[in-house]
Order: sequence, then C-alpha cells, then structure tokens
Amino acid sequence: MASATRGPTAGRSSARDHGSVTPASTDLPASAVGAHRALVPVLIFLGLVVAVISSLGAPLIPSIADAVAVGLADAQWSLTITLVVGAVATPVLGRLGDGPRRRGVMLAALAVVVLGSVLAALPLGFGWLLAGRGLQGVGLGLTPLGIATARDALTGERSRRTIAALSITVASGIGLGYPVSGLIAEVGGVRAAFWFGGAVAAAALLAGALVLPQASPREARRLDVLGALLLGLGLATGLLALGDGERLGWGSAREVVLAGVAVVALAGWVAWALRTAAPLVDLRLARGRTAATAHVAALLVGLANYLLISSVPLLVQTPASTRYGFGASVVVAGLLLVPFSAASVLTGRTSAWLVRRAGTRVLLPLGALVLAVSMVLFAVSRSSLVALCVVMAVAGLGVGTAFAGLPALVVAAVPAAETGSAMSLNQVLRYAGFAAGSATTGTVLAAATRPGAHAPAGGAYTLIAAIGLGACLLMAVLTWLMPSRAATA
Repeated sequence: MASATRGPTAGRSSARDHGSVTPASTDLPASAVGAHRALVPVLIFLGLVVAVISSLGAPLIPSIADAVAVGLADAQWSLTITLVVGAVATPVLGRLGDGPRRRGVMLAALAVVVLGSVLAALPLGFGWLLAGRGLQGVGLGLTPLGIATARDALTGERSRRTIAALSITVASGIGLGYPVSGLIAEVGGVRAAFWFGGAVAAAALLAGALVLPQASPREARRLDVLGALLLGLGLATGLLALGDGERLGWGSAREVVLAGVAVVALAGWVAWALRTAAPLVDLRLARGRTAATAHVAALLVGLANYLLISSVPLLVQTPASTRYGFGASVVVAGLLLVPFSAASVLTGRTSAWLVRRAGTRVLLPLGALVLAVSMVLFAVSRSSLVALCVVMAVAGLGVGTAFAGLPALVVAAVPAAETGSAMSLNQVLRYAGFAAGSATTGTVLAAATRPGAHAPAGGAYTLIAAIGLGACLLMAVLTWLMPSRAATA
C-alpha cells in the first residue's frame, strides 16, 4: 500500500479542508479545477465498484447454476474465484501503484474489470464465466489505491472524511449492490447482471480517466513477481482441493496432488517473503504475538463472514418443496443482505469512538462473540425470512465491530513507517478468509446433496453455522488473550 506521505499540495490554504479550491488551484485551467472538485465523488464511486463486483456473487449463484447447467458447488466458484484473485491483486496493485504509476495502474485495473464483465456476460460457457469473474476480482484491489490517492491529493478534514468513507464503501455498497443486481438478474437474467457490472466499471473507467490525478513523484518499488505467483498458486490449488474434495473423493490422486501443490507453494511463498528484501506481502510484520493475533483474527472473521454471506442467499432461494427453503427470488435474497450492510456501516462509522471507549482488548472479543450469536441464531432459528433478517443484522454488528478494532491493533503492533504494508497483509488475509468461507460453503453443501438430488439436506446449513461458530469462538479467545498493553491501544 502506498505510504501516507502527502504530496506537494500539502500545506496550502486550509480552504481545501472545507471542500473549496485552494488559491493555488485558481491558476490552473478550468478543467483541472473541475477535476479536483470531482475527485472525492469519483473516489467514492470507484470504491462502490468493488461492492458491485462483490454483489455479482452470492445471490446469483443459483441463477448461474441454472444458466450454465452446473451444480451449486461448481457455481459457488463464481464467487470464490473473484475473492482468490482479489487476495493476490490487492498487494500487487498496491505495490505497482505505490509511486508515479498509480493513476495508470488504477485505470488498467478498471479496464480489466470491464473485460472480465464482458467475458462473464457473453454466453461462452461456464469456463469463460469463471475467467471473467476472476478478472473482475482485480477490482478488489482498487480501494487501497483510492485511499492512497486521497492521502496524497487531499489535506486535513477532507482527507480524513474521504478515507473514512472509502473504508466502508464495500459494506455500504453491498446493501445497494445486492438488491440492484438481483433485480436486474430477475428481470433480464444473470447475463444482464454481468452487463450491468460491466457498465458500472466502464463508467468508473471514464470518470477515473477524467479526474484521477498523477501520483506524487516517489520512486516506484519493484514488484515481487515470484511472490505473487506462489501466493496465487497456493491459494488457488488449496481452495480447489477444498471445493472439489467431496465430489472427487478426499483421497483421490487429484486431491492429493492439489493439496501437495498448495502446501509446497504456500510454504515456498512464506520462505521467499521472509528472505527477500522487498516481498509482495511482508510477513515479517506478522512477528510477535499482537501482530500475529491481528492477522489471524482477520482470517477468522473473514471466514465466518462469508460462511453466512454465501449460504443465506442459497437457503432463501432453495425451493419450498425441500421443507426448509423459501423458494424466494434473487431480489429477496439480495434484500436479506441489506441488514448486514446497514449494521456494518453503523459500527464502521462509530469505530473510532468504540476503540477509544473499549480498546481492542474488549472490542475484538466482543465483535467475535456478537458474530458467534448470529451463528447460533442461524443454526436454531431460520424458519422465516424475518428470522434471517435478524441473523444478518446481528452478523453485521459483529463483523463491523471486529473490523473496526483490527486497524488499531495492526497500527499498535508495527512501526509507523510499516503501517501501510501491515494493513496490506491484513487485507490479504481478510480476502483469503472470504474465499475460504465461500469454498467451505460449497464443500458442505455438496457433501449434503444426495446423488440425483437438486438441493442439499437442510442440516448442511446447521453444519455451516457450527463451523462459523467455531471460528468466532477461536477468535474471541485469541484476541482476549492478547498482551494487555497492546490490547488497550
């Protein structure tokens, strides 16, 4: 991630803190002044593109399965592959954009997202749809670059407000993106939803080309290509082994090979990251009990989070003939995730107050326990749509509380100059947790589906809730046992 060093505009008149144009900017052409004024809304729009990309996943899985004639477990990969690519793309884009090339990197990423949307929308088959969804995952690395742009181009309160807004755009955008994409899919089919995503990405690309400023003239850092390849290979093969284990047999030759490749690749990535001077993700920043706890917590809350986000829309759209499903539309499935988004945004907006009042020693275990409550509710009370709304609202409070405390814990655990790199590692593990949660959902549902059946047994969702509950309780214990000095940061 880019450093927080301010660009050459820092120190000018404080008028910009209130959203006005600085005196120096009055000497610029009118087009440049207009671009400066439009920067904040464009950065927010770019952040919402990430949410739109996410919204083309969970609620659409049953529609994708029907459109391309595959099972739910296979269709689940249309969500998982996006998150896997996002986990690798986030540090790659952060490294490429940490210098004078940031504007070009952001525009190139948006162009890749547009291409991925077109591939996913065209009737080329399931393989091409997965390829398109993978390319869309590149867009998940845009938010850190938007935050870096706000740090460089804005000052004072305007910079702080913009960064805070960007940090919650994914959660707030899900509340808008899921129902909108669901409505489009309901009216025009799943392909129309992908065309919608492409149109949004194309609009963001045009806005970015007109408004995004050149980055500060810092020296560009070398990209760790080998680290990126090892991380991508390890995540992809590991999750592929997890997702296909039930279908192929856990002891099959292919499973053994996939698992072996994943272990070797990830071990090689760790060894390389610890010895190279400029790793893609600096794992040395995870040394120490506090730092390690922060990063493990990000992985666990990401896992539990996506167990619910990926399973609840499937449950809602399961035919009522199964005696546990609701046979609801993709629109209803999307609307059920709005309470999650609203609750996440609520806690995100009060994050600074929560950290000051409670400290991470209380805040992180509290978030884990609230999320655990949502898992218990999902296990024992999912007989109505109202009950599921309550489950998702409670989950949103838990996830928002946990994610509110993690940045403070990371900042307290590393030197100030390493904050950006440490947050990049935390973001990678968060996305890895998302992908693991999505893949685990597909695996559990596949295991619970009898041969020839079109839906899994209802107990599969109880098992998913139990896995999520275990992850939450483990996080609560780990974060409660943190050293007192770090935990009160």
